[in-house]
Amino acid sequence: MDVLVHASPPNSPKSHLYSPSALKTKNNIETIQEQQKPHQDSSSSQSPVITMSKDSSISVREDQKARTNKRYIFLLVINYSFLFVGSLSSSLLLKFYFNHQGSSRWVSTWVQSAGFPLLLFPIYLPFYVFKCTDRRPFSLFTPKLLILSIFIGLMLGLNNLLFSWGNSYLPVSTSSLLLSSQLVFNLILSVIIVKQKITFQNFNCVILLTLSSVLLALGSSHDKSQGLTRAKYFIGFLSTIGAGLLFALYLPVMEKIYRRIYCYEMVVEMQLVMEIAATALATMGMASAGGFSEMKRESQVKFDKGARVYWVTVFANVVTWQLCFMGTAGMVFLTSSLTGGICMTALLAMNVLGGVVVYGDEFGGVKVVSTVLCGWGFCSYVYGLYLKMKEEKEMENKNHGMEMVHNAVAPNNV
Repeated sequence: MDVLVHASPPNSPKSHLYSPSALKTKNNIETIQEQQKPHQDSSSSQSPVITMSKDSSISVREDQKARTNKRYIFLLVINYSFLFVGSLSSSLLLKFYFNHQGSSRWVSTWVQSAGFPLLLFPIYLPFYVFKCTDRRPFSLFTPKLLILSIFIGLMLGLNNLLFSWGNSYLPVSTSSLLLSSQLVFNLILSVIIVKQKITFQNFNCVILLTLSSVLLALGSSHDKSQGLTRAKYFIGFLSTIGAGLLFALYLPVMEKIYRRIYCYEMVVEMQLVMEIAATALATMGMASAGGFSEMKRESQVKFDKGARVYWVTVFANVVTWQLCFMGTAGMVFLTSSLTGGICMTALLAMNVLGGVVVYGDEFGGVKVVSTVLCGWGFCSYVYGLYLKMKEEKEMENKNHGMEMVHNAVAPNNV
């Protein structure tokens, strides 16, 4: 079994994790790492991970969060594709469920996490069937990580319930634009939890998205389904805002945990535990409210498209929500919580257009202005990322040039 070796001081509290016979070699590794450590942002994690086996043999695994890793771009594209397909499809399918006499908020909450068995395939098949990795599933999963995953999973389950409650009352376009406010909370919580730096572009994005949500709140109270009271409309409005706030807290908390993780496989394992916890919460709610018997009765009597379409809708919801959450987790692991939130906000415009095209949601002047402000804020942030990457590239070229000059001058001083 491999033991992870991090660049910790010899007297670090983590020293007890290593055997005495390995400490000398470990300390030598740490010295080399300290000498070769590049100057980089404290929030990045792009150094190789050194592992030591029982026979003290040493191997180096490159952190999969590093942009130099061969799998980085592939994982980034795959996870954003998951997020894109999952976000758009799950939002429209959930609205389809409610539009055709589906009424159980516990069912709509349950389907958001019940697809966790799908994660068993990417966790266990590579090791036991395809033999393409030497890492045993859950081999580095500590009790602390398990407890954190369960707690965050319960928080995610509550977020799912609030989202279902809000989406059952509000049009897709309204709920999607309201959820854009989660980026505001995300930035504030990222500053507090993961020390995210505030730039002009970040601040500009926050202001624009706040204005977008305020305009929507003031001008869209008339945009509601027939028979929906004003009180229920604002319950849905506040539930959606609450869901955005909880999800905004989830993102930076996960980024802080992911900084201690070096491989994407552990992200999937954490996601499995979190989804199990969220499903357990939804299952208890369904059982206490008679949700399972209601699901059967709903499919046979209430759902106006028939039982077959009902179960297809439920299963499709299960799959698409799993894609959405896995894509979100992957984006946070590979980039940052703020970038993950920005990507989700960019997709909200697609959800708005999907609601207008598929369900005929009203798209009046207020929503047009709100969407424009949302897009403006997103573009502002993307431009800020471009400037940051350009500055980092110039600094890297400057350091490389100084190193070449130093190497050329050094032999002459010998």
